[in-house]
Amino acid sequence: MGMVSGCPLNNLCPEWNELVYKGRMEDAARRLLLTNCFPEFTSRVCPALCEKACTCGLYGDPVTVKENEYAIIESAYESGFMKPRIPKVRTGKKVAVIGSGPSGLAAALQLNRRGHSVTVYEREDRVGGLLMYGIPNMKLPKSVVRRRIDLMTEEGVTFVCGVDASEGAVAKRLLAEYDAVILCCGAGAPRPLGLDTTGISGVCYGTEYLKAAVERAQFGKAEAAVPSASGLDVVIIGTGDTASDCVATALRQGCRSVTQLVRRPRTDYLDAAGSLPLDYAHEEALAVTGQDPRRFGVQVQSLVAGESGSLTGVVTTEGDTLPCQLLIGATGFAGCERGVCEAF
Repeated sequence: MGMVSGCPLNNLCPEWNELVYKGRMEDAARRLLLTNCFPEFTSRVCPALCEKACTCGLYGDPVTVKENEYAIIESAYESGFMKPRIPKVRTGKKVAVIGSGPSGLAAALQLNRRGHSVTVYEREDRVGGLLMYGIPNMKLPKSVVRRRIDLMTEEGVTFVCGVDASEGAVAKRLLAEYDAVILCCGAGAPRPLGLDTTGISGVCYGTEYLKAAVERAQFGKAEAAVPSASGLDVVIIGTGDTASDCVATALRQGCRSVTQLVRRPRTDYLDAAGSLPLDYAHEEALAVTGQDPRRFGVQVQSLVAGESGSLTGVVTTEGDTLPCQLLIGATGFAGCERGVCEAF
């Protein structure tokens, strides 16, 4: 009681850091897995709030907690410690989980280990949700996601793709067939950009763009819903992880230019030493283009389009016009998509 932790999962970081120091990697894995269902995901994509909270950082560098987490879980897989944990007793209860993203997989993992028979339904043609479609391969290789799905399958979880639970008939059937249904649909409804995009092409949201990029690069889907950034001037609105992933993806696709517009002033992002931190996407932009792609305290005021309706530029709140054929909104989410909730 009264503990202050930098980790939203309340991971036992000091404990498994100590076990790593002593070379007790399997014991470290046990402590890590006690609070974290999927360390192989978080050790790759988590913003490492634990390191920001580490008191060693007051006088020097914080402990590399995220790297330690990565080493623990990968060692556990390599050593064979991560083997199927099949329940010895089944309860006879059947549970349907709608959605195979992080929350759906976590719910399925825990329920299966308690002996329930769990079936996960996914509307896409591959399991993983955000892990598969919303996070680029350079941050989270899809082989890592498939490795965990294969392990869960061996443990007894069933996965069914291509089922859209927002259809009323599907929802009715699942409610009749299962003892319980858990909706793990994600926060897929994007926060509106507040711009008039009527009749204008070349505007999309971050998750749409990243999904199309994954489908094109990883699954060979040439006709993705959103165009590649190749040869285009790209403007990205937002400052979170999704915005950074969009910057890095646009660079990899060979964009002509990339600009990231950040609503808040630059001073809001300075660290204790007065420096502006760079994440991986900004470091890559500096290496490729020679400049930080971010402009602070600036937003898009209006759009400029050609006669065909194709986007050609954006007018900023500072009054200048940026060339832009692809505008990506990465401004967060307004909640879950309503279709599935309404169907149930």
